[in-house]
Amino acid sequence: MIDYKVSHHILLCATPTKAACCLPEVGIASWERLKILLQEFKLEKNDRAQGIVLRSKVDCLRCCKEGPIMLIWPDGIWYGSVTPERIDSIVIEHILKGRPINEWIIKRTPQGRIFPGN
Repeated sequence: MIDYKVSHHILLCATPTKAACCLPEVGIASWERLKILLQEFKLEKNDRAQGIVLRSKVDCLRCCKEGPIMLIWPDGIWYGSVTPERIDSIVIEHILKGRPINEWIIKRTPQGRIFPGN
């Protein structure tokens, strides 16, 4: 049983096997920057009052363009072209301050949306 509160779950397509959305080295560098930044801000601590920020490295989020792609739940915000340089701004503005960066958003999937087949 999970005994901690979750604030956000960040999914980052960082290791594309077919490399359709980005160069593999850009995805890997973005993933490394995300790990470092979450540790620096202590966002991965189970006892964080606002809840832990989980991260998952994924192969593909099925966008296949404008990568690396970052999806942040529960907000349903999809960011494109998430280079290591953009990671800092996304974590600080979106995760810490609650202000998504609209100009980098490529898609929104609001919480509670019903998808065909569900």
